[in-house]
Amino acid sequence: LAPRGIYTSGKGSSAVGLTAYISKDPETKELILESGALVLSDRGVCCIDEFDKMSDSTRAILHECMEQQTISIAKAGIIATLNARTSILASANPVES
Repeated sequence: LAPRGIYTSGKGSSAVGLTAYISKDPETKELILESGALVLSDRGVCCIDEFDKMSDSTRAILHECMEQQTISIAKAGIIATLNARTSILASANPVES
């Protein structure tokens, strides 16, 4: 069994939600890096439902993750490479269903 598992829907997923995003800490007001589904499922499984409804640009984000097992982020002055050593299990509906 996988020690971690994350489920997400392809229809509601964005590239940012799958990788990582920048937010402001409410206490310190500093910018912080928040992990997305692929980073959270490091050394586990990321299950993506409705893969056929995911946009092409969002689907393209998965290439680096599957090939390099990392996600590179360069946003708001934060430059990082995050581990995403995850297995991806994607499901899609048949064409014209």
